Amino acid sequence: MFDLDAYLARIGLPSRVTLDVEGLARLQRAHRLSIPFENLDVVLGRAIAIDSDGVFAKLVTGGRGGYCFEQNRLFLDALAALGFAARPLLARVWLGAGEVPPLTHTFSLVTIGEQEWIADPGFGGSYAPPLPLVEGAEGIAPDGARFRLVRDVQHGWMLLRDGDAATTDGRGGGEGFQPQYSFTTERVWDADLAMGNHWASTAPGSRFTSLRIASIVLPHGFASLTDLHYRRRAGTEQAEGAITDLRVYRMRLSLMFGINLGADEVAALFPG
Repeated sequence: MFDLDAYLARIGLPSRVTLDVEGLARLQRAHRLSIPFENLDVVLGRAIAIDSDGVFAKLVTGGRGGYCFEQNRLFLDALAALGFAARPLLARVWLGAGEVPPLTHTFSLVTIGEQEWIADPGFGGSYAPPLPLVEGAEGIAPDGARFRLVRDVQHGWMLLRDGDAATTDGRGGGEGFQPQYSFTTERVWDADLAMGNHWASTAPGSRFTSLRIASIVLPHGFASLTDLHYRRRAGTEQAEGAITDLRVYRMRLSLMFGINLGADEVAALFPG
């Protein structure tokens, strides 16, 4: 049984949201402001569980973060507990892709009345608010980035983003709208999610097996740690730099991202 009260406490909501798009947006924003995006267990050689009990134990009870397969499993379970009609979708992430990327991102398709909406608290960069599945639909993120949904001849739908490249871990360079991820509304099965999660957490070419990533959305900005490089953008203020002391890295993880690792775990992230 999903513990909705514990989840709402984890994301800082004092009560249930309304079963409309305003409630959906409020839930997604609270989730993204509270639960960091991170892949540190992948780098530590730990298996990434994406079943409901395992994800709840890590992200809610354990106070940790996770990447999309964990974040959106938790979010889907919360949506179901609240009474929303939702199901998972899979996407191809085009940030920095030189060729057609694999299906390694998941998010939610939510039906409210007669309209379908996409909702995604599990993307590691700046995030789009819930968007109606309509050609040309647009939304603005807390950091000021603009998002747009367009039809894509080859890949179904494409989510585009226009904003500071630093809020997508440096992968979204270029002016104007840049492709974030493409998707179709084809039904996704548990086996499909398991395959995507396995690739993302084990493939040598995966971003998650080669980099140590943590990020969090701020009320009006975004903060990230990519290996030992730190970036923070809040409104018009920006800061970035390299961390040279693992004690500082551990402290930064805790204070900014709420990720509390032991000194031995941090040392294992950066062997040698």
